[in-house]
Amino acid sequence: MRKILTVLISVGLFLAATFAAPSVLAQRRVSVGPSITPTPTLSPTPTPLVAKPDITQKTEETLGPLEALLRDQKLGPVWPANPLKYAIRGAVSSGVPANTIVLLLLLPVVASVIAAARHLIGLRGFGIFLPAALSVVFVATGPIVGIGLFLVIVIISTFTRLTLRKFKIKLQYLPRMALILWVVSLSVLSVLFLAPVIRRPEVTNVSIFAVLVLALLAEDFIRVQLGKSFKTAINLTTETVILALVSFIFLTLKSLQQFALLNPEILLVSVFVFDFVIGRYVGLRVMEIWRFRKIITA
Repeated sequence: MRKILTVLISVGLFLAATFAAPSVLAQRRVSVGPSITPTPTLSPTPTPLVAKPDITQKTEETLGPLEALLRDQKLGPVWPANPLKYAIRGAVSSGVPANTIVLLLLLPVVASVIAAARHLIGLRGFGIFLPAALSVVFVATGPIVGIGLFLVIVIISTFTRLTLRKFKIKLQYLPRMALILWVVSLSVLSVLFLAPVIRRPEVTNVSIFAVLVLALLAEDFIRVQLGKSFKTAINLTTETVILALVSFIFLTLKSLQQFALLNPEILLVSVFVFDFVIGRYVGLRVMEIWRFRKIITA
């Protein structure tokens, strides 16, 4: 037994010496040469999320290009072709933001687009005001965040209404809508609390104006759902979102913004003539032609 232990100990010492020798040699080799200090590697710093220029906000990224356009434009006499141009320059020089003027000039354009979509194509939506306001919300928050918030508000509102009906809680219309708005406020707050997780700059810039417009759209959705049917409410809401997205494209066109700011007289007169022509149209709409295509071609 002692011989076996002696053999095992000697074998262990031999193996230890064998594996330790290369490391000792390596240390000696390193110590012989000049000492080299490892250079610290720079860890990549996360790039901050930068929000896109928002025409609804009074920022340097938004106002700078617009004010530069006004400064570079050469004007002629005030009458008869340039009264609005001089009025715009006077308002901007007195402190009125140029982006506000651009939005006000483009709102009639958006309303004309919505009216044309109603009378020429057949898209109904919730009137003119709500799609136009929703398009401004999309400009402020972005279409993805705007549609996401709208879906959250509609789902929460519908769930609250169904819960009240399931438990047979009868409330008058205005107190019930106030209760739904209370739940909607909590849901939007929950979305804002998740901003560090979502990591989108549009979420952190959501204003109370956007939330109120989305709540108005949810109110119309519930009202149509109560008065007609859920399918009709879905169709009208979808058409409203489509009209708002088309209007959003018009509001964010740089060329259209510049044309509205530099040529307000031509823009407003053209919109007036366009509205007058559309108002005189009494023919079939595109969706009606598609619906009755078999009768028309027969």
